Order: sequence, then structure tokens, then C-alpha cells
Amino acid sequence: MKLEVARSAAEMEQFRSAWERLYGPEQYTIFQTFAWNRLAAQRFASREAPLIVFAETDSSAAIVPACVCNGSHISLLGDMLFDYRAVLRGGGPEALNAAFSYLADLNLPLDLKAVRETDLLPFEHLEPTFFCNAPGVQRQNVTADQFAAEHSRLGRFFRRLARQRVELQQFFGDQESLIRWIYQRKGEQFVNSAADIFSDPARIDFIVAAAALDPSKFEIFAFTIAGRVIAALVTLRDGHVRRFYTVWFDQEWAQYSPGTVLVFAITQRSLAEGLDCDYMTGEQPHKVRLATAMTRLFQVSGPLRPAIELVPAATEISALTEPLPHAAD
Repeated sequence: MKLEVARSAAEMEQFRSAWERLYGPEQYTIFQTFAWNRLAAQRFASREAPLIVFAETDSSAAIVPACVCNGSHISLLGDMLFDYRAVLRGGGPEALNAAFSYLADLNLPLDLKAVRETDLLPFEHLEPTFFCNAPGVQRQNVTADQFAAEHSRLGRFFRRLARQRVELQQFFGDQESLIRWIYQRKGEQFVNSAADIFSDPARIDFIVAAAALDPSKFEIFAFTIAGRVIAALVTLRDGHVRRFYTVWFDQEWAQYSPGTVLVFAITQRSLAEGLDCDYMTGEQPHKVRLATAMTRLFQVSGPLRPAIELVPAATEISALTEPLPHAAD
């Protein structure tokens, strides 16, 4: 049994090859990539002390991208910016059990939110509880033309914006000043509220840096008029999925519902491009109204201990999504 621990972003480099070997784009999301986790370990070390555990046997391997939050509990890297949490593993349960045993010796509870059902198996012994849904639109449920027809009212809103000479533009992750501006506006929108995330400059800095990791995968769609942005949608290209990460709109244009119209327009475009759409964590009304499926997310909390009965990774449970009936606008 080999077990190694990294306590900084620099020390994580020793795990890069093993990480990339375990990471499968069809099984995990962009939030489990080495690059995003290394960046999180670097940028949030003062609030989330990195404690990444790598264990390996002849027939199994596992990486737990753990951190100790404010000395009080164990979580996984990503602060509040990673929507989906997971450990990486392959083969039998031995390596993951060893990694969990190491973390259990810290005598700190685990507190983990937004675990997808596909990533839940290693935590089943901790009795996960339902957290919320992540709405989305899947190609198997609706075509681009069907989606447009079922939400014709939003199509009319889109054309109404066009008559106001509003343009739909696309940008990428190399637009640092635009990204920073969007998230500063987002922070101002929710400051001192329960949804306040981006009034914290460190989180904005992280997003800017994450966008620069691979600018082509960081897509920004914006409604603009005379060079002024009135709504913006930040998305992440993640394999065959476009993840709708952040939406913002100018309250002065609220009567035109530019944020919802932008989500509608980019969903239609995504379906036409052969992409699924993930609206991500939270059941805001505009997401639920457009969604054709829900991905269930869970919360895991309690004393961490080895998952003795864990089945081999090759027999992991499949993703469970619940098709929803279409409701025309």
C-alpha cells in the first residue's frame, strides 16, 4: 500500500500523472480536473488547508482532494465555487478505504454538499441526505426546434430585444476585464444576502484564473447595446455538456427578462450544437421552467470512516435523472 499526502498546491504536482489517469471526463466534471483543484489549493489555502490524499495498491487507486476548513471540519477543495464534489478512484475499495482511514484519524467531521448520485457511492455509509436538484436540458428529451416551440414567449422576448438593437455576442476566457466586471456586478447584486458569494475578491480572482487555464472552455455570452453589457451568461464547456455557471442582468432592463432570455437562447443554441445543458445547483424558477431533467444532489456529513463495503469502481451506479414533462410558455 502506498499512501502520500499533499499539503500545498506545489506538493500536488507529485500526483498529477495519477490524477489524470484516474480522471475520466465521462465520469467526472470539470470540478474534478487536476488544474481546477490545484488552483483551488493555491488560491484558498488560508481558508481551506489542502490535505490531498493519494493511496494506491496493486489493484486500486484513489485520490481524495480534501481540505480542512478553518480547522473545524473536512471538506473537498473548491470553496463555494465547485458545484459538484467527488473523490477519484479506480479498482477495488482498498485504496479509498486507506485514504479515508488517514483522514478519519484527524477526528474532524466531514461536511460536503452537492454530491451527484453518480459520485455518492463512496459516502453511502455516511447516510447522505438530499440537498437540492440541478436542473438541465438534455438532447435525448428535446430538440432545439421543439425547445424553441415550447418556450415561444421567450422567443418573442428575444426578438423584442433585437428590435431594441440589442446584440448577442460571445466571448472566451481570455477576456479578463470582462469576467472581472461581470463578477463584480454579481457581487454587488447579492451583497449581504444569503446568495452573496462574489463580494469576496478572492473568489473573483479564482474565476479569472480558472478562465485562463483553458480560455476556449470558458464561454461568455452577453446581450449588449452600444457596447454596454445588459446581461451575461458564463458557461463552462465540459465534454458534451455546456454548464451554465453564472447569469447576471442589469436591473434597468428587467422588464425584458434579459437573463432568462439569454439562458433560453443559449440553451437552444447548445441543443442545435449537439450539447446537453446543465443549469447547475439550485432550483430557481427560470431554471425549473426550462428544464427537461433534474440531477439529484446530496449532502454528506458526520464522522468520516472507511467505506468497508464499497464495491469496485467498475460497478459504479449510473447517473439518475428524472425526465420532466415539457410545459410550454
